[in-house]
Amino acid sequence: MSPKVSKEHIEQRRNKIVDAAKHVFAEQGFENTTMKHVMEKASVSRGGLYQYFANKEDLFETILKEDLDSIVEENNNLLKRDINSYWDLLLLRMFGDSKQPSEEMDDLAPSKLEFFITGRNDRRRREYGEERYRNGLRIYTDVIKAGQACGEFSEKYDSEIVARSIVAHIDGLALEHAILPKHEVKLKQQSDMFLEYLKMALEIKKDKE
Repeated sequence: MSPKVSKEHIEQRRNKIVDAAKHVFAEQGFENTTMKHVMEKASVSRGGLYQYFANKEDLFETILKEDLDSIVEENNNLLKRDINSYWDLLLLRMFGDSKQPSEEMDDLAPSKLEFFITGRNDRRRREYGEERYRNGLRIYTDVIKAGQACGEFSEKYDSEIVARSIVAHIDGLALEHAILPKHEVKLKQQSDMFLEYLKMALEIKKDKE
């Protein structure tokens, strides 16, 4: 009889595989990554890996879904509280804890582009891409809509249109980051300029900046 494994141990082993996979996808890109790469990085057997994930597509989708689900949950919880500044919350969603543009890009951004572009003719991947886009769009839309409702943001532009412009900006930077030499990608400068456009669109008051 094989020894009984606790749920906690199973979860820890799964998380170890997911963390290892994130590093591999960041280093190798989506197309070049193999399950063998993940096995070696996570120090697990073939059976140990396939016990949790059927293939690298399944593994990568899990990474994307769990990361986005975490952000959606956090955003929904924050929106239930009294918010001092929806502009600050918008910056948090766009740039993370620093709330400031930088030259750093999500390490998985190139792999995400690969995943969706190479899978554009795959029905399952396309459907997942659409679902992911709409969930991501809703994060920004909800923040902007809440800011408009309380009068912090102007209602001159529809909240979803503003949210779409944010997503398009971020995706555009990810594309540049994926295909251009690093010294040619001006992430911070472009984001600084985009924020000025966003302030004008939302008519951010000086005391809210």
